[in-house]
Amino acid sequence: MTRFLFLTRRIQYAFFSMLLLLLSPSVTAEQFKNIGSLEVHYSALNATFIPANVAKTYGIQRGSHNALINIAILDKAQAGKPALTATLEGTARNLLGTRKQLTFREVKEGKAIYYLAEVRFANEENLIFDIEVHAQGNRAGKLTFQQQFYTE
Repeated sequence: MTRFLFLTRRIQYAFFSMLLLLLSPSVTAEQFKNIGSLEVHYSALNATFIPANVAKTYGIQRGSHNALINIAILDKAQAGKPALTATLEGTARNLLGTRKQLTFREVKEGKAIYYLAEVRFANEENLIFDIEVHAQGNRAGKLTFQQQFYTE
């Protein structure tokens, strides 16, 4: 039974990882920014796209007004671009300037490391994300991107 639960959890993790890749706004053109020797990948999507069991596993609040921000940081200076641990601080602001603080949490799956944050939005709200990235080794930089969200 323990082995079955282990395999089920591994399948959920793999599914969640693939889901985040497939649901990024542009599948053919990756969304990333080079910050020095870092390659910072990012995506933002409506949390209702996350299956209920996966959301429960990762503590993601599903809802038509909730968005999930996913960030991964890779080290371009090393062979194979391994994932790096980091500290992320940021805000989301709408076009009127209203700011919402982002709280990131780390998710590790084998060698992969993701940073997830959630933010509420109104229908057709355009949010600008300003995120300060402090990766291991004190490398730091700023990631800024914009995303429009729609409720279902």
